[in-house]
Amino acid sequence: MPASTPASAPARHGSAGLVAALVAAAAFGSSGAFAKSLLETGWTPGSAVFVRIAGAAALLLVPTVLAMRGHWHLLRRGWPQVLVYGGSAVALPQAAYFFAVQHLSVGVALLLEYLGLLLVVAWVSLSQRRLPSRATQLGVVLAVAGLVLVLDLPGLLTSGEASFSLVGLGWGLLAAVGLASFFVLSSASHEASLPPLALAGGGLLAATALFAVLGLTGLLPMSFSTADVALAGASLPWWVPVLELAAVAAATAYVAGIWAARWLGATVASFLGLGEVLFAVLFAWVLLAELPKVVQLAGGALVLGGVVVVRLEQVRADARSATSVPGAPTEPGHVLAG
Repeated sequence: MPASTPASAPARHGSAGLVAALVAAAAFGSSGAFAKSLLETGWTPGSAVFVRIAGAAALLLVPTVLAMRGHWHLLRRGWPQVLVYGGSAVALPQAAYFFAVQHLSVGVALLLEYLGLLLVVAWVSLSQRRLPSRATQLGVVLAVAGLVLVLDLPGLLTSGEASFSLVGLGWGLLAAVGLASFFVLSSASHEASLPPLALAGGGLLAATALFAVLGLTGLLPMSFSTADVALAGASLPWWVPVLELAAVAAATAYVAGIWAARWLGATVASFLGLGEVLFAVLFAWVLLAELPKVVQLAGGALVLGGVVVVRLEQVRADARSATSVPGAPTEPGHVLAG
């Protein structure tokens, strides 16, 4: 089909969205290995996530101002969107996850957070007032089953390392709500929406202020260290992982994640977001010599299968929509997409 035809726009957005989603997943997935190198030298989870968000906000400050040229009127109307995004899509999932790991194993807490995938599917279904297709339901089952294996939850349970805590369960479910809100709020795309770069920068600034308050009040313990860190068998200055966390794992990740959600819709973007777990395992392998198990590789295949099923279902849905309304392009970037 010629590139100038209207139907080619969704195809271009779909391809760009897939690239953006993979970049976001890889960037988010890199945070675990680099943050762990800081934690092993005396940093607390709260301090690591604070410098990650604050550094990203600083890096995006000038680009955010430039992106707002000609759009300042949107900020006057959309400042509540920035505050909600910073609080629920940036601060909530990270803070709730770190509180959850105080009561649960890391694997169980991460699994609870990624139940946000189911919340996204539920939200889209309620918005559309219809049940998800059988293909989407199959993709959910495959992805969740794969996630359980990637996190090696069976191994945690049999080893006795995974303990149950109602408090931890509550924090884990709050993290899932925050993760779901990231995809839903990021996917909102209409004329009154802030530019993706501005939404990411503004949200990170709002989250930085919130984390600063949590740190100053002692609700989120923070401690720092300037000791060298160990990564990929080498000794590196402390600022190397800090810079990576800010520039890649936060600034790049949030901007790419917003573009992916707007181009693909909340459902598909959230499924592709599961790639963060796979990239996290890969980075831990390369940088920390934590080799993945066979069961984790099998889980990765299931997650990939679930993503493919959901993506193919959306492609078919877009094709049906284009056929039923000739010449009318689909709008994969809306919340109801997917």
